[in-house]
Amino acid sequence: MDNLPPKEISDEEMINQAFHELLNDYLNTKHRKKVEIITKAFNFANQAHKGIKRRSGEPYIMHPIAVASIVCNEIGLGSTSICAALLHDVVEDTDYTVEDIENIFGPKIAQIVDGLTKISGGIFGDRASAQAENFKKLLLTMSNDIRVILIKIADRLHNMRTLGSMLPNKQYKIAGETLYIYAPLANRLGLYKIKTELENLSFKYEHPEEYAEIEEKLNATAAERDKVFNDFTAPIRTQLDKMGLKYRILARVKSIYSIWNKMQTKHVPFEEIFDLLAARIIFEPRNIEEELNDCFDIYVSISKIYKPHPDRLRDWVSHPKANGYQALHVTLMGNNGQWIEVQIRSERMNDVAEQGFAAHWKYKEGGGSEDEGELEKWLKTIKEILDDPQPDAIDFLDTIKLNLFASEIFVFTPKGELKTMPQNSTALDFAFSLHTDIGSHCIGAKVNHKLVPLSHKLQSGDQVEILTSKSQRVQPQWEVFATTARARAKIASILRKERKANQKIGEEILNEFLKKEEIRPEEAVIEKLRKLHNAKNEEELLAAIGSKAIVLGEADKNELKEKQTSNWKKYLTFSFGNSKEKQEEKPQEKEKINPKQVLKLTEESLQKKYIMAECCHPIPGDDVLGYVDENDRIIIHKRQCPVAAKLKSSYGNRILATEWDTHKELSFLVYIYIKGIDSMGLLNEVTQVISRQLNVNIRKLTIETVDGIFEGKIQLWVHDVDDVKTICNNLKKIQNIKQVSRVEE
Repeated sequence: MDNLPPKEISDEEMINQAFHELLNDYLNTKHRKKVEIITKAFNFANQAHKGIKRRSGEPYIMHPIAVASIVCNEIGLGSTSICAALLHDVVEDTDYTVEDIENIFGPKIAQIVDGLTKISGGIFGDRASAQAENFKKLLLTMSNDIRVILIKIADRLHNMRTLGSMLPNKQYKIAGETLYIYAPLANRLGLYKIKTELENLSFKYEHPEEYAEIEEKLNATAAERDKVFNDFTAPIRTQLDKMGLKYRILARVKSIYSIWNKMQTKHVPFEEIFDLLAARIIFEPRNIEEELNDCFDIYVSISKIYKPHPDRLRDWVSHPKANGYQALHVTLMGNNGQWIEVQIRSERMNDVAEQGFAAHWKYKEGGGSEDEGELEKWLKTIKEILDDPQPDAIDFLDTIKLNLFASEIFVFTPKGELKTMPQNSTALDFAFSLHTDIGSHCIGAKVNHKLVPLSHKLQSGDQVEILTSKSQRVQPQWEVFATTARARAKIASILRKERKANQKIGEEILNEFLKKEEIRPEEAVIEKLRKLHNAKNEEELLAAIGSKAIVLGEADKNELKEKQTSNWKKYLTFSFGNSKEKQEEKPQEKEKINPKQVLKLTEESLQKKYIMAECCHPIPGDDVLGYVDENDRIIIHKRQCPVAAKLKSSYGNRILATEWDTHKELSFLVYIYIKGIDSMGLLNEVTQVISRQLNVNIRKLTIETVDGIFEGKIQLWVHDVDDVKTICNNLKKIQNIKQVSRVEE
């Protein structure tokens, strides 16, 4: 040991120290103490990764240790998961196989490691474009053992915490994927703390300036918030002391990402977000049976001090959310004239809220069975979707995503049973949630005894009866108004089966027809018919013939039997037409794109090479990224654009980091939304500010006034984001204008 160079020793020490911290943390938990197997896993992984460094320069083994400590401390899992976390990269990055791990550590740990290996298909590798495929595998393994996904989320959390050492284009890809897939997953599994951190970290890398700005404003208003909090909670404390409860009251500040999200969706500045602060009362119930009653007792006693908001009582104590979350949320009017939300939870509920399903295992002896049911249901839905082969990865991600956001409503069956459905569910979704047969034969529904169409959106508390008919078949337009993953997957699969059956029939009809007309069934013949009927491909043509949408007749005969003379003319013009295009394309193909470098967006390149995305209309100064499409064209998207979010998750390795390098030469169109109190000459002032003071051209202006309040949209030409900021700031100075913001169309 003595003759090792000093750097090696410090690495050794660093590794051992990190591992001892992990062991101590583990020994402080309530789990059975299986220290030997954890130590064995650590030594095995340490040996396997010896000498390998991460991008940040630290020894590779530090990553598995960090993931294991997240699994232990923040998710609260036991020794099996800790071992799996320590070993999660061994099979992938070294020569050991899953069999080796099974021989040494037994089948359970090996199964989890195998699940993790399948899905890690390149978080940092080039294989990552199949991210959606990996995600699919992840869910498959997860339906056998939920721990796989919990460890995967821990792995992603540590990768996000150390994202600073990655290349910018990888940062966007990983951050985008995290927001699109992993944060909703963490939310669905009830890991609120981790979900919030994942969102904040993604946001920090995608919009660094806005992150810093909000953080600064939060820090600036911190002292004032503390004062409000102390004033607000003082009388509550007195009241709770009288009740003789053991409790603690915490302040919860809205996360930076949710603040920004609210600013974006509601078009309001930071100063107009009033729910930054919430209070959380966490108490120990007098005994387990009284837990629910205690929640309501606390609610009653604090609503005597402050007036509650009549429509804002959220009772998740009697009906826990699908991810197990339980709490009573009330909104009270503070003495400062602001609404403050108070969340009332017992210590047990608080554990479940922070650690999600992992916490259920802790309390399992106390019979936490009904919530397990919710998780089982969700996993079953996912299994059903996975059993059904889906051609397109992005569609698959979307389908799953529909089911991740667990805002839910409660509806009743005619017999009074309670069913939980995702928000925005329609009567059709409800039918499919009961049974596939009911769904595929339903013709309408009765909601609260009134007849409604299948596309009717359900509200919480509705009583729903589904009407069916034997003759009803699944209609293609149903895909549009089914919103749950389960219903969509079922409808798509039934339609696919029907299409296949129709194709078979179509093929027979076509062969009969060709035989009768004595035409040989060859490629060219089918191609001609396809063009004649404007079908996208052969399958569509056959399905249309099979479903009698196309009836073969005289026109088809003439098309097929026409003399082949005119054909060479077509080819002639075609080839000439093409040669021009080919010549033009050549000079463009020479430029090779290096994904590792940051792409400079200059005036010249914007005019010639790059395409501004139609979906989000970026302008110089916006946070943007580049995406290389199938034809090697580079499309510039805003980083928060929903289309870009999908691309980051599904085609991560085609994302390029970009930066602006423009000098106010080109003009871009933007929309600015204004709202305020109508007064004489207001429009004149607005146009004065824009055209006279700032010399900007207005392209279009629409304004309407209702009851003395005006709203308007101005479309104008600007050079970059700075121009937009100047215009907005100057418009805000006009006396009666209350709100000014840039909007997408």
